[in-house]
Amino acid sequence: MKSSELTGLSIEELKQKEMDLRKELFNLRFQLSKGELANNMRVRAVRKDIARVLTIMTQKQKGE
Repeated sequence: MKSSELTGLSIEELKQKEMDLRKELFNLRFQLSKGELANNMRVRAVRKDIARVLTIMTQKQKGE
């Protein structure tokens, strides 16, 4: 996910995106602990996506 995709979203959409990513991260961590996760780098990518969403949200809130 690119930050340019996120800048077009509203704050409410960003909050929903953050919740979805956090649920995905929870599921990935669960799979990782059970040894079922095939792609370990996906955990890292989701964490970075959450950080991107939070950064864009902060920028939008300060801009208002």
